[in-house]
Parts: sequence; C-alpha cells; structure tokens
Amino acid sequence: MTVINSPVTQGGGFKRVLNSLDMTLFTVCAILVIDTLAASAKVGVSSLSWWVITFVFFFVPYGLIVAELGAAYPGEGGIQKWIRRAYGDKWAGRTVWYYWVNVALWMPSVYILFAGMFAQLFAPEMSLWAKIAIGVVMTWITVGVGIASLATSKWVPNVGAVVKAGIMLLMGVAGIWAAFTHGVANEINLSTILPSWDVGLAFLPVVVYNFLGFELMSGAGEEMENPARDVPVAIVTAGAAIVVFYLLATFGILAALPVSEIGLIEGVLDTVGKLLGDSELAKTVTMIVGLGALYTFFANMVTWTLGANRTAQAAAVDGELPAVFGTLHKTYKTPVGAFLWTGVVSTVVIVLYGLMAGTAEDLFWSLFAFSSIVFLLPYLLVFPAFLKLRRTDAATPRPYRVPGNRLAIVAMASICFLFAFQAIIFFVWVPGEPIDWATAGPIVGGVVLTIVLGEVILLLQGQHKKA
Repeated sequence: MTVINSPVTQGGGFKRVLNSLDMTLFTVCAILVIDTLAASAKVGVSSLSWWVITFVFFFVPYGLIVAELGAAYPGEGGIQKWIRRAYGDKWAGRTVWYYWVNVALWMPSVYILFAGMFAQLFAPEMSLWAKIAIGVVMTWITVGVGIASLATSKWVPNVGAVVKAGIMLLMGVAGIWAAFTHGVANEINLSTILPSWDVGLAFLPVVVYNFLGFELMSGAGEEMENPARDVPVAIVTAGAAIVVFYLLATFGILAALPVSEIGLIEGVLDTVGKLLGDSELAKTVTMIVGLGALYTFFANMVTWTLGANRTAQAAAVDGELPAVFGTLHKTYKTPVGAFLWTGVVSTVVIVLYGLMAGTAEDLFWSLFAFSSIVFLLPYLLVFPAFLKLRRTDAATPRPYRVPGNRLAIVAMASICFLFAFQAIIFFVWVPGEPIDWATAGPIVGGVVLTIVLGEVILLLQGQHKKA
C-alpha cells in the first residue's frame, strides 16, 4: 500500500465519480438500516405513528436544511465545511471528531449484529468471543474496501441500497399478505397505533437515529459530478423511498412477531421465517434474506466510513485534526490515515466491551447507545449553523433554498435541534422511570471519555499549529 505522508490541498486530484443515481443510492444505503429495525419495532404498534411523526417534524425539515447546505457549500468535508464557515476551526474540529469517532464506535455493534445473524444461520452455539473475532475481521475488511478508489468502493453502497430495499419490501408485502390471510401477531387499531409515551419514549431515539445521514454524501463533495444540482434531487428522492421502506418493514415485523418476542439481533430473520412459513422454499428464501442482511450490515459500514473518513481528512487538511487523518493514498486519493485509525479504534472498542457484556444482545445495545449519543452531538451544531449562515453569509449563492419565511426557517431548525437533543437524553433516561445505572453507567462513561479525549486532541492540535 502506497501513501503520501502529507495531505493534499482540497481540489487537488479528486476525480468526480459520483453522479445523481450514485448519490441517491449512497443516501438510501446510509439512512436505510436493517440493524436497528427490530429495536424500533420494540416500541410496538405505536412505532408506526412514531415513524410518521418523526418523518413530518424531523426528517423532512432536516433533509431540506441539508439540501441547502450541501448545494451551497459543496467542498470535500461536507459538515466540516459548514461548521467551520459558521463557527470557526475549533468547533469544526470538535464536530468532526464526534462525527468520525462515532463510526468507529458504531462499527463494533453492527458487526456484533452481523456475527449474531451469521451464528443464527450457520452456527447457533457460537460463543461471544467467536462473534467478537468475526467483528474484528469484518472491521478490517471494511477498512480495505474504503481505501480502494471511490469509483470501485461506491458499488458497495449502491448494491447495498438495492438489497436493503428488497428485504424491506419483502417483509412489508409478506406482512400485508399475513394480515389479510391469517391475521397479525399484534392488535393493530386506532388505539394501539396512537403514540405511546412509556416504551415509546425509550425507543424514540432509535427512530430519530434511523433517519440520520443526509449530510454524509457531502463528505465527498469534490468527488460529485454536480453537487449544486444533484444533492437536493438525491435527498428528495432518497427521503421519499426511505420512509416507505421503513414503514413497510416495521409493519412486517409487527405482523409476524408479538412485541415481547422481538429480539434486537434475531428480529429480522425471525420475522421473515414466521411470515414465509416452514416449507423448503420458505427456508431457502429466509436463508437468502439472511445472507442479504449480512451484506447490508457490511454496506452500512462501508458507506459511513467512506463519508466520515473524508470529513476527517478535510478537517486535517484545515488543521483541525492531527495530520495523520489527512494522509491520502497516493493512487486512489482516499483517506488511508483516517481509515486505519477507524480500524484500530473499532478493534479496541469491540474487545473492551466484549469483556463487559454478558451476551451479544447486551453488547449490541450498549455499543449502539454509546455510539449513537456521540453520533447525535454534531447535529446540535448543524441546525444552528444553518441559521447563522443564512444570516451572516447570505451572499453565497444557494442553488436550492429551504422554502418559508424567517420564522418558519427558525421553527424548522429549532424543532430538528430538539429532536436530536431529546434523542441523546432518552438513550440513557426515560421520563418517569429511574435510571438503570448498570446499563446507563458504561454508556455515559464512554461518552464522557470520548468528549474528553476529543478535547485533549484539539488542545494538542492547537498547540501544534501555534508552534
């Protein structure tokens, strides 16, 4: 592997390989996640209404805001460029640290889910440490794919988007067929579908989390053919498809399994098996769906590492993160330094949490909640940055503008901010219930440690720049 040890300046050597279809599929693959479908379905039938509420009040305005930012500021780095322009280097560095490190922290939970489903398909008695070994191997395969040229690696999310859509469509159609032929596993009527404020609040953060990722493709802003035209189109097209597929798949799970039997890891395969029956054909289809789901977990991580590591590389070029994050592959111009550190952090975290977790499901939820809180932190700056740039940088051309007057714009950004903020809180505490510190303690401790480590890195980076 050949690398250059100093970052290139932005705009130098990047090939424009992402067209409108690539960006749409990339966005679908980034946001449409199968690994947390079961967790959202655990809300119960009211999860269907939570999907609609979150879509209307968060997903739509969030998508419109990112469409404006991505079209107006299309440089490599995406979210890093937006925050830097609004609040300067220090806040940009802080934001990118959270954005980058959460992917490395999230990867272990995805690959523990991958290993759990693999065991369900091929080795039911597999030990926790064997699953952890699979997670480590998949981590480094992901790193290898990410270092390859974007013209090659983009096909992983492109295919992943199609596979995800196919699995969710199958679950939804099978659920509708089951409802009409022999009823559903959970009672679905007006009273059960209305929002629930008990278990609903516990899993509402998962619904918000499942709708995040519109800004990810902007991390490769200088590798897009026409970002000013294609970013808004990709967001609108992908957004419409995403909500339909989420609703279909959630309905399929609820039609097949009583809420009490929905497992965080086994939920998807259990649903497909229950809906399709016990025939040999059904078992074959279930196996194919399982293999497809395994591929989508891999595609998730490739997609997010492609975007997040380019964002980190852009921050290193601007002096906000250590120079090692800016190291590019000599031939492919990919962020090899950021990718290698992603692999290191993910490997360390998956082993450490393996020492603390009793089961794969415990490990999955702890890692997921921990990484998700870190993931949500940058969004607390994105929405204020949008409002500030509208006010202080009005001269920058905006090929797409969020419709509405000033009051409507402020209301949309504020509601999006509140959705992100409440999701952070509800990952560790549900109103009306005592905090379970046995679960919340490691999650909060991990978040605090991540924030402190980021501040140390930023402090050292600031001293290095002054020197």
